[in-house]
Amino acid sequence: MPNALARTLSILGHPLLVLPTAVLLLAANEGADTRRLSGLGLALGALAALVLAYSWWQVRRKRWTHVDASTGSERHALNRFLLVAFAISAAVAWALFSQREFALGLALSAALIAAAMLSARWWKLSLHVAFAVFAALLLARVSWLACAVGLLFAIAVAWSRLALSRHAPRDLAAGAGAGALAGLLFWRVLPGVAA
Repeated sequence: MPNALARTLSILGHPLLVLPTAVLLLAANEGADTRRLSGLGLALGALAALVLAYSWWQVRRKRWTHVDASTGSERHALNRFLLVAFAISAAVAWALFSQREFALGLALSAALIAAAMLSARWWKLSLHVAFAVFAALLLARVSWLACAVGLLFAIAVAWSRLALSRHAPRDLAAGAGAGALAGLLFWRVLPGVAA
């Protein structure tokens, strides 16, 4: 039972689920109309579909054993792809959306991927935990309760990654620290880019 719970939490805590959910909740809280929410949802869905298609393509070509990119070389290839995808998405969002917070969030997501790549010699930074913490801190403007629930969920995701033997405690701490830094930077930098 603990393994099934850990697996479920790990799936629900996937970065391609937690970040879009937080972004859409934040946008709705900020008064985004249906058109903007639909646009954000489509853009985030397209990015997720692109990542899933890339992973599936790697498995189909027999370069990866599974779409979850578990081995070091698979993870490195996926992170390179994610870095480029998030950086390009941030640039496109900056050019197309008047609300700069979407571009800033994508740029900080690219920075989280870069941090994982740059620190790979010391630890396997947990991107699940990093994005769960980042998403939780994005919810601070929705309400402190939403932020607290998000942080509790991030703790549950961290437990799941440990229970599934995907990460060591230092990987989870590195992910939590990186996600917290991204969340704090978002709220610190946002007033400057939104002006």
